[in-house]
Amino acid sequence: MGVGEDFGTFCGNLAVTNRGSISDRYELITRRFNLEFWNADSRVNHSIYAGSYGRNTATGATSDVDMIFWLPVSYYTTYNNYIGNGQSALLQLFRNALQKTYSTTQIGADGQVVVVAFTDNVTFEVLPAFENKDDSFTYPDSNNGGSWKVTNPRPEIAEINRMDKECNGNLKNLCKMARAWKKEWNVPISGLLIDTLAYYFIRNYQYRDKSFIYYDFMSRDFFEYASGQNEKQQYWLSPGANQYVWRTGGFEYKALRCKNIAIDACSYQGEKYGWTARQRWREIYGTSYPG
Repeated sequence: MGVGEDFGTFCGNLAVTNRGSISDRYELITRRFNLEFWNADSRVNHSIYAGSYGRNTATGATSDVDMIFWLPVSYYTTYNNYIGNGQSALLQLFRNALQKTYSTTQIGADGQVVVVAFTDNVTFEVLPAFENKDDSFTYPDSNNGGSWKVTNPRPEIAEINRMDKECNGNLKNLCKMARAWKKEWNVPISGLLIDTLAYYFIRNYQYRDKSFIYYDFMSRDFFEYASGQNEKQQYWLSPGANQYVWRTGGFEYKALRCKNIAIDACSYQGEKYGWTARQRWREIYGTSYPG
């Protein structure tokens, strides 16, 4: 196989494999909360996927699924006027409601979310929230005595989808490939920062709408872009929503090392492409890349 076929296989290997079980659990969680808080029997209303899974940039046997469920505004009034930490009390209300569906499953309330840990190592993090007029969400933060914060995932999801379509599906593939790099190299970078950097890189990239045969160049050039970020910069603005996306550690040096490996791999073209080049890509991306 050539480089295009190899990268096509690689991206196929990164596809989420447990969508069925995730969807079933998402619907059961949504139904429980609708019964509890809206007096409605619905598996779809008042909830959305968020995080990497919501942006469709998650990979493999996804272990972390973020979702938002929004409540009637009357609950905000109640818990905003609560004596003590109303945010913590609201999280406990959510936790107790879920135990009616998952009585034997480990469920905890962790600062801002209710965490549901299943025995197959899949964890749902459910954010209780209130929908605002601008489609953002107000959510409880029980830390430091309790407060309300705002998140706005819908414009991020919409803008990632728009740019991905404009780029022939290459943006989301790049996000997933960068996650493979993160895992292989233990890079201290969040999924949202990966997606943010990939978005800003690809929007003006000369090969942004090309086929898999250009993915060796795209990999090389993305690592060059990532390695060239200002190491003193502490946050970036998310696509669509312009929310702060904070740095969690230094990623530039590892990106530089992988840029140099990618340059070496790209030197093997045409008839020269083969085992040696594949080993270079596997150094970067791990065993999901064909050997």
